[in-house]
Amino acid sequence: MSVELTPGLILILGALPVPLLWGRVRSIYLLALPVLAFALMLDTPNGVFGQLELFGLQLTTARVDGLSRFFGYAFVVAALLGAIYALHLKDTVQHVAGLVYAGSALGAVFAGDLLTLFLFWELISLASVFLIWASRTPQAYRAGMRYLVVQIGSGLLLLLGLLLHFHETGSLAFGHIGLESPGGVLIFFAFGIKCAFPLLHNWLQDAYPEGTVTGTVLLSAFTTKVAVYALARGYAGTELLVPIGAVMTAFPIFYAVIENDLRRVLAYSLNNQLGFMVVGIGIGTELAMNGAVAHAFADIVFKALLFMAMGAVLFRVGTVKGSELGGLYKSMPWTTGFCIVGAASISAFPLFSGFVTKSMVMSAAMEQDRFWVWIVLLFASAGVFHHAGIKIPYFAFFGHDSGKRCREAPLNMLIAMGLAAALCIGIGSLPEFFYALLPFQSEYHPYSPDHVTAQVQLLFWSALAFAILMRTGIYPPELLSTNLDFDWFYRRLGRSAAGAVGRFAARIWQAFAGAAAAQTSRIVEKLGSHYGSGGIPARMTQTSSMVFWTTVLLAAYLLLSYF
Repeated sequence: MSVELTPGLILILGALPVPLLWGRVRSIYLLALPVLAFALMLDTPNGVFGQLELFGLQLTTARVDGLSRFFGYAFVVAALLGAIYALHLKDTVQHVAGLVYAGSALGAVFAGDLLTLFLFWELISLASVFLIWASRTPQAYRAGMRYLVVQIGSGLLLLLGLLLHFHETGSLAFGHIGLESPGGVLIFFAFGIKCAFPLLHNWLQDAYPEGTVTGTVLLSAFTTKVAVYALARGYAGTELLVPIGAVMTAFPIFYAVIENDLRRVLAYSLNNQLGFMVVGIGIGTELAMNGAVAHAFADIVFKALLFMAMGAVLFRVGTVKGSELGGLYKSMPWTTGFCIVGAASISAFPLFSGFVTKSMVMSAAMEQDRFWVWIVLLFASAGVFHHAGIKIPYFAFFGHDSGKRCREAPLNMLIAMGLAAALCIGIGSLPEFFYALLPFQSEYHPYSPDHVTAQVQLLFWSALAFAILMRTGIYPPELLSTNLDFDWFYRRLGRSAAGAVGRFAARIWQAFAGAAAAQTSRIVEKLGSHYGSGGIPARMTQTSSMVFWTTVLLAAYLLLSYF
């Protein structure tokens, strides 16, 4: 039996001594752990490691190949950025939960069998919920409970699916699974829940905005991207993923435009970007797969940057409601600049990361003659520019002057945002170095004249449309309100239905209890009339009463003996 140390265990085991450290020692230690995990990945060649036999099952706890290594790089980058961003924190719970969460995500992408994947899958859920509860508000507690129920449900589906898959195939190897068997279907839905498929997505918009300032940055990076990796590993080329991903890109736009909470806008934007990845995995060609995983890496960085910018605003001002912000560029110029870089990246401006990753998926759709899919992706690209590329920086830092004045974000936050911004620009400006890390062999040149021209035109007309809508007053105003998505069915309709069922059950119980009480009263009354002072036994003499009861006991004994 050969057991190898996976990069994820460095972070998980490394979280144990964190409560014993403080000050600069703790800060240096927190930064060193992701660096050590990265060094281990660089030193580990492709291959299968950590093979062991457990209860007759052959497990592979560590498998390193191009796909797992690429996601491993992305997760280590996210862990390091998150650690830098949270250096000012003295909350040990968040530091420990963040390390275990990041380590579990790394463990999942390097898992070579479904049982190992399941263990890390559940540890991801348990660790991440503490980043929501760490806000220590009633809303965060309730959102965390709903989040945990959904995530544990995904794990149970995965467990049942892997058991069926093992029964059908006799193997737990985590490779291509497909939808040809009941086990494969259950595993597909387990992955779909974590990837926030349509109608299964509301846990994301419900829980992420309730997370802590620093915790939400990590939440945006790991859970859904582990699901993207799992889909790429197990369901590449599955046709059903194409329409699912297309819907994912389009529907969040409408909710994001009317949403007032800017972190919730980013949560919808995350759902939108996941759709591009899911479409690429569904198409399944080498170009499409490279586009899906490349966009996952880019999204981890620019979405973390946008969440960091909004987290800095929340940290300094105490709110991220669009209706309460505006004019913060005067107080937070560095944060404003970094937010604009993130907005340009997610909007796929030339020379920014989204331009060289998102276009790969769209080009793959056109190569496969999927015109209507390309149209939906084009619409989604324009939509994301509206709600994330323009709305986020405009309402937070520009727009009307809210009169709020504050200090700039702490230095460690600015350093984390600066590094993320540099990555966004570096990937977009020098894509050939980034493409060299991709797991599949495919040649792509993003800076062709027709692609640059088409994207600039799209961005120009989208910006013009936003300006016209704002000037004419047609653009939805930022209102203090709660927008219910599919969660209406369980947060409103479900609650009403549960209340109606409860009231109906209460009426039935009251009727039953009333009838039982009445019947009991009648029985007691009859017993009283028979055995009371005026009853037959009371009128018997002591001797006759003794004879009567002796006869009754003997008769009962004879009956019991007979049976």
